[in-house]
Amino acid sequence: MAAQEEEERRLIDKLRKIEALFARASSDGERVAAENASDRIRQRLLQLEQSERALEFRFSVPDAWSKSLFIALLRRYGIEPYRYAGQRRTTVMARVTRTFADEVLWPEYQQLNAMLREHLESITKRVIAQAIHGNQSDVEERPAQQPVKTIDRETASRFQET
Repeated sequence: MAAQEEEERRLIDKLRKIEALFARASSDGERVAAENASDRIRQRLLQLEQSERALEFRFSVPDAWSKSLFIALLRRYGIEPYRYAGQRRTTVMARVTRTFADEVLWPEYQQLNAMLREHLESITKRVIAQAIHGNQSDVEERPAQQPVKTIDRETASRFQET
């Protein structure tokens, strides 16, 4: 359990360093003090909003994990996420300046998301190896040939052998 807590602590430190990078910290001391980064980013957002008009952006994220991260990032910077009726659940709307979206918000999200995906993949593989089966290799690739008969899962669930 202590190893997992240490791994999570390291991940949180990495995430804070990414945030400090996007806050454009000017000294090593500021980079280390990553917990102040969100304040600097909010200040930058306010400056951009004074010189640039906020636009409505539609962000498409691949899955619920990514959506949770993106929504949390928006809210941390005081940006209210929303979506319109009929939009996909992985669509997030927000009003921000183009500069902030292009230079801070989306790049920071992409880096954070990549790091979290890597961490979640590592945990998933470890749990599967310990609880299900240790062989984590990919499926065997065979030479191409015409299958005798291929059915999908839904069809297979309705299909009964006699």
